[in-house]
Amino acid sequence: METSTDPAQPVPLHPGLPFLGNTLAFLRNPLGTLHTLQQNHDRIVHLRIGGRNQYLVLQPEDAKHVLQENHRNYGRSPAFDILKIFLGNGLLTSDGDFWRRQRRLAQPAFHRQKLAALTQTMISETADWLDELNDHKLTEPVNVSQAFMDVTMRIVCKTLFGSDSSGKLDGLSNALDTLNYLANKRMLSPLRLPYAWPTPDNRRSKRARMQVDSFIYGLIDQRRKTPDERDDLLGMLLSAEDEETGERMSDQQLRDESVTIFSAGHETTAVSMAWTIHLLTKHPDVLARLKAESQSILGDARTPPPDAFRALTYTMQVVQESLRLYPPAWIMSRRAHQDDHVGPYTIPAGDTALVCPYLLHRDPTNWPAPNRFDPERFAPGGPKDNLHSYAYLPFGGGPRLCIGNQFALMELQILLAMFVRRFAIKDAGNQRIMPKPLITLRPNQAIRAILD
Repeated sequence: METSTDPAQPVPLHPGLPFLGNTLAFLRNPLGTLHTLQQNHDRIVHLRIGGRNQYLVLQPEDAKHVLQENHRNYGRSPAFDILKIFLGNGLLTSDGDFWRRQRRLAQPAFHRQKLAALTQTMISETADWLDELNDHKLTEPVNVSQAFMDVTMRIVCKTLFGSDSSGKLDGLSNALDTLNYLANKRMLSPLRLPYAWPTPDNRRSKRARMQVDSFIYGLIDQRRKTPDERDDLLGMLLSAEDEETGERMSDQQLRDESVTIFSAGHETTAVSMAWTIHLLTKHPDVLARLKAESQSILGDARTPPPDAFRALTYTMQVVQESLRLYPPAWIMSRRAHQDDHVGPYTIPAGDTALVCPYLLHRDPTNWPAPNRFDPERFAPGGPKDNLHSYAYLPFGGGPRLCIGNQFALMELQILLAMFVRRFAIKDAGNQRIMPKPLITLRPNQAIRAILD
């Protein structure tokens, strides 16, 4: 571990290959490379990835500096240009004054009191999905990764659009999966041909985007022609006005925010649920306690009242611990507008700062036995309460904290409690599940479980 008090100290450079720097190491084993960096550096380390200078900060206080205290000095990194291809200029990818305006417009739709109105929708859709899942033959292990993709798609359609858009879900889901796959592939590729070139991948991407746009613009047009008040998220975004100017979102802005919410609310929640089930099959003691809590508090009601879920404290601890081990947003990148100082080090203007929740969540200094699944870390008054606030960042931090964090936590708690109440869950065996860091932290293969 390097230590120094020299104020002119250069950022330690992690050794790499000539010309390629650390690119190959990250392509071959990104998480293993990150663990090596954590073990060999104290505070910050200089990397060369994809021909760019990148600076990984390793301490919670420095993550807070980048994401919150000096956030105006940092914008979206070049990696977000790839996401813009299919997400557009929504809250996840936009920057500066435009982002601040969009955040002001969208924020009221995600207030707790607004989300409370959507809770019943989540409960009802989950109950319907569980009934359908129960009707299938459960003699073989169930692909829970796909099952949770299905139910989160239904929930986000109902909560965002107020309709399941029957007959169009499969096509929309496939189009979004295609865009997500191609964006991941492009992000990992050392050679990125211009998007305008008619390569097979670019043609596939454009077809999928046209399908998504046709679906969402059609809904927006329908709503504008019948402007009745609705409690779904699209209705809230349609009626949102900028307090300073009185302006509302254009169709393009509504499309970009809808696609962003749709993608984030669908894929990340499903992946988190699959990881949670995987962890529970390896820890039957935790599963038994979780099941007992859900049965005791939710009772036998097919659709428990929304207030009942607030009492599921252990369920929330399980969700939080799962998000610690497998945060969907596993790494964040920010480009410095001006030189910035992190202790005695400088992050030069134009270069990229990296904040890695996956590493922060597994730092043994803050999380003893960091690879152990232990929901007691999040018990009221437990170890988590005594840590730096940026030691745990499942939804990011600072002004760009994920706008849908409360929506996601609510959905995860409902899905988990109702799922474990309904089924006995066992490990399917013969699975070597490993994290695969793409845009989100996915498992390397579909997670399966035996349900009874």
